[in-house]
Amino acid sequence: MAMPLHRTGRLMTLDEFIALPEDNSYRYELQEGVLVVSPRAVRRHQRAVLRLSRQLHDQLPAGWECLPDMEVVVRAEDPAIVRVPDLVVTRVDGPEARLTAADVLLAVEVISPGSRNVDTRLKPFEYAEAGIPHYWLVDLDPPAPSITVFHSGAPDEGYVEEPALAGELVTSVPFSLRIDIPALVATRAEPGQ
Repeated sequence: MAMPLHRTGRLMTLDEFIALPEDNSYRYELQEGVLVVSPRAVRRHQRAVLRLSRQLHDQLPAGWECLPDMEVVVRAEDPAIVRVPDLVVTRVDGPEARLTAADVLLAVEVISPGSRNVDTRLKPFEYAEAGIPHYWLVDLDPPAPSITVFHSGAPDEGYVEEPALAGELVTSVPFSLRIDIPALVATRAEPGQ
């Protein structure tokens, strides 16, 4: 579906963003009232998201689920912010259409070409300020894939950033989880090999 351009000369509101027609050919976010349009992710990125989602799904306790590409209203008041993390962990009984930051326990972003500064600098600030308690940043670039874990620190101090991990992520927060990081990008062997 074609996307109409927002030509009013002012920032877009949350209601205007929600009223946009559905279009799955691009990823749309609202960054302080500015519509941000990004290309859909490439195969390597999608593969890592799928594999991480499977690992999380298999380990989450009852009542929780891992969902890809859910809109998250990070800030509803103007200028509004709506992000679409690659994965979110949320309660199974949450809203259907879009989540609020309060609905998200963990947001995960996989860095794509063109998103590094936003994912590493802006989103940790936005997510922490909105009260999302956990943020994982997955970097697929050499020398090895890695995950950087961010978690809530003292009130009004944002996230605490842990050193990037490359082999395995073992954590007890927000749940007991063990993530095989190289498996996110490993080439699958042909049957019989």
